[in-house]
Amino acid sequence: MARHLVTSALPYINGVKHLGNLVGSMLPADVYARYLRERGHDVLYICATDEHGTPAELAAREADLPVAEYCRRQHDAQKAVYDGFRLSFDHFGRSSSTANKELTQHFASRMAANGYLVERVVKQIYSPHDGRFLPDRYVVGTCPHCGYEAARGDQCENCTRLLDPTELINPRSAVSGSTDLEIRDSHHLFFEQSKLAPRLREWITTREGWPLLTTSIALKWLNEGLEDRGVTRDLSWGVPVDREGFEGKVFYVWFDAPIEYIGATREWAELEPGREWQSWWYGAEDVHYTQFMAKDNVPFHTIFFPGMEMATGEPWKIADYVKSVNWLTYYGGKFSTSRKHGIFTDAALEILPSDAWRYFLVANMPESDDVSFTWELLAAQCNKDLADTLGNLVNRVLAFGAKRFGETVPAGGEPGEAEHELGGHVAALVAEYEQHLEDMQFRKAAHALRSLWAEANAYLGVKLPWTAVKTDPEDAALAVRTAMNLIALFAPLARPVIPDTAARLDAIFGAEDAAPSPWPTAEQARRLDTLAPGTAFTVPPVLFRKITPEDVDGWRERFGAPAE
Repeated sequence: MARHLVTSALPYINGVKHLGNLVGSMLPADVYARYLRERGHDVLYICATDEHGTPAELAAREADLPVAEYCRRQHDAQKAVYDGFRLSFDHFGRSSSTANKELTQHFASRMAANGYLVERVVKQIYSPHDGRFLPDRYVVGTCPHCGYEAARGDQCENCTRLLDPTELINPRSAVSGSTDLEIRDSHHLFFEQSKLAPRLREWITTREGWPLLTTSIALKWLNEGLEDRGVTRDLSWGVPVDREGFEGKVFYVWFDAPIEYIGATREWAELEPGREWQSWWYGAEDVHYTQFMAKDNVPFHTIFFPGMEMATGEPWKIADYVKSVNWLTYYGGKFSTSRKHGIFTDAALEILPSDAWRYFLVANMPESDDVSFTWELLAAQCNKDLADTLGNLVNRVLAFGAKRFGETVPAGGEPGEAEHELGGHVAALVAEYEQHLEDMQFRKAAHALRSLWAEANAYLGVKLPWTAVKTDPEDAALAVRTAMNLIALFAPLARPVIPDTAARLDAIFGAEDAAPSPWPTAEQARRLDTLAPGTAFTVPPVLFRKITPEDVDGWRERFGAPAE
């Protein structure tokens, strides 16, 4: 048994997230964490809302709420949605916590003591109309790189280039819309990450098996030359800068946000006596740390945050593996929280159960390229794989078994050539499925899981127990018993991907309060005999309803799909 620390990129606080956020970090992290727990590992899966920065202030202002109250409500709303998707966080924290404040100030103190955090005078935009300096996201304008006219002062949402507000063309205040802006001097702290470039390069190039997407983005940043970055802002909402002369300033949100991985672990530990957080993060040589994120977050997790950890001079745990994915698009267009483009997670749960979304998103995870979501693809895949290949298999086997042999697993004859051949195929597919999950190749894992369901259908297509029962009831009973064992096997195997369905499969052959069935051994997968004859079972309701053309038409209209 190993110790595994798993984190997914922190969802920003302003509003419920879209499906792209879910598939980009939280869902793959959850599937991986669930799988590791199934295999007996000690797992700590940590996430939190990222609550500081100008977007939170602007959104709170729009909602006419104090920013702290706005963030509290949004945290609760996001947590409710993630619970609906069955994300199995060990703790879902808040970057505005006391733990994160203290850790952020500690990091800054250590980095400054080691010469990596220095004071500089910078030119910053000041709005006489607003009577204040305007931090990055309080300034909007035209991106100098791609011409996007609604670029923010920190990053262009269109081309993803990082920006400085002074670079924007035709800048204006995001607060008042005023274009009467001035450039004034302001004192800020800078992280001299350029000093760490050789060490970061060595760290990145010596990682084994990382996704090409991760290493290519990280090395692109290094090859272009690291720039020292400001880590303080003129805001009231955030972690205060505890340094003389910096009263009224806070740390930049991208400074304190990654530290919240540690902060949330401390929050988790403080919830129950006997828990401790230091061994997960400080000198944690026995911990394997895996991070999950979409590609736009890669620079912050391969350059910025590890550089911060190195700059403290302390043995903070640095990621062992950074799993990055591309983007899920909506009919080829980018999902966007700020522009409300695409499907948002709360609305998604209103129209389909969480397992339908989980399966579809895992099976179409944008691991090698961007993937375009369409309602037509969702309907086709859920109907074929979930309703037909799995759902119909379960219901027809159990309904036929109950009708012909009673509501206990029938005995039947001894396994023959077909059963032995089936067992070999199943054992090989289980091993393949396990390896894909170990490797975090989620699309391949979903394909292996689907292949297991298809293998059961192919077996029944050969044995045809509904026909054989008339001429050879013993062989028909054997086929039904074997198929029931397959269904029982599917429960633990499906648990990382579709946990609610797995629980329903478990309940077929046991009491509702019984412990979940354990992960099968290779021998159990081959023998297919874990259910003893005489074991009681129930016939469940339909596992997945079919998605109709009328459903698709309605969803296209509701969610603004482009005309065909």
